[in-house]
Amino acid sequence: MAAITENDGMMRAADGTPLKQALARATRMNKARAFLLTTPLLAFILVTFILPIGLMLFRSIDTPEVSAAFPKTLAILQEWDGNDLPGEDAYASFASEMQELASDRDTRSMISRAGTRLNYIQSGFRSLMNKTSRRIQRVEEPPFKEAFIKIDKRWGEADTWKTIRQAGSRYSTRAYLNALDLTTSPDGEIVAQPEIKQIYVTLFERTIWVSIGVTVACIALAYPISYLLATLPSGTSNLLMIFVLLPFWTSLLVRTTSWIVLLQTNGVINDILVWIGIVGDDSRIQMIYNMTGTFIAMTHILLPFMVLPLYSVMKTIPRDHMRAARSLGANPMIAFMRIYLPQTVAGVGAGSILVFILAIGYYITPALVGGQDGQLISNIIEYHMKKSLNWGLAAALGGILLAGVLALYWLYNRIVGISNMKLG
Repeated sequence: MAAITENDGMMRAADGTPLKQALARATRMNKARAFLLTTPLLAFILVTFILPIGLMLFRSIDTPEVSAAFPKTLAILQEWDGNDLPGEDAYASFASEMQELASDRDTRSMISRAGTRLNYIQSGFRSLMNKTSRRIQRVEEPPFKEAFIKIDKRWGEADTWKTIRQAGSRYSTRAYLNALDLTTSPDGEIVAQPEIKQIYVTLFERTIWVSIGVTVACIALAYPISYLLATLPSGTSNLLMIFVLLPFWTSLLVRTTSWIVLLQTNGVINDILVWIGIVGDDSRIQMIYNMTGTFIAMTHILLPFMVLPLYSVMKTIPRDHMRAARSLGANPMIAFMRIYLPQTVAGVGAGSILVFILAIGYYITPALVGGQDGQLISNIIEYHMKKSLNWGLAAALGGILLAGVLALYWLYNRIVGISNMKLG
């Protein structure tokens, strides 16, 4: 951009525009051009990443079924003190709305959906709603309270109506309470779930400990492998790197099922142990369909994700550093601990956060080799998505898992720094 100086002493562009304005305009144009070039990537991230996560989080608090089916009844119940049974007007309104929904094929399913939502709070509510919707059609005149109680005695209990009132909120955090083994009493107080239903906190703890264990095991196995690859001549190192990358070229399903062949009671590993004489043929080790199988298979599958970051860091460390430390009197252990190891922290941190995040959300391997004792929280999320159809609870479990990963990311950034992350 040519610049000229006018009589007033101001630098101007060739077209007479002040140079400062011309530079600012050029900067804005460059930024706009760069933004347009990244628009396809931003759109892809929005559609495939941000939007699904947003919908998942919205699903975890969205509970419209009861409020959409019985808005008039809920309005009456909001004025109810909750001490005795609701008045006749609440029963009459509930009967009217239920009859109206049941009379139309398009709206009949709303009763079942409302019953399913109520069933998540109090077991047996879905069958109660379906039975009542069929029989209330024959009731045309008051008193409706006696008619409802005659259909099922639970309509004569205040807790039943309190449950309907609780479920009537358009948005609710009840799924998150369930995900933490908590629930709300009929009076609205947060209480612990019955002991037989307290499973999710245990699964979260198991998932976290397995992920930590797999990460530590990967560090212990990957560190010497990476050191060997980084110190060997390039030709030998590249050849050995093929064996590290080989699992990436093999289907995850194939790798997981291969471990079933290796670890089962009559599998290869047990046969070798029996042949050597370590164990007897009648006392083979149970290594499959439990936590042992899950741990071994996950460690093998995630090991390359630790090797590559470590190798990329170790390859850049000059060998002269260790020689200099030895020449100054340090023994090999001190030289390694004080000179070499600190320089590999970035690789250890990057590999650890990568392996941990992958492990905490792993699904296929625990599902195939874990059995009942080796299941992780991801398997329960899949169960609620496909079998129980409790999508709100599945979304809440996923939301808590996401929050844990973000907290780990924040902690890593504070301790190591994202700018120091090296993934190869």
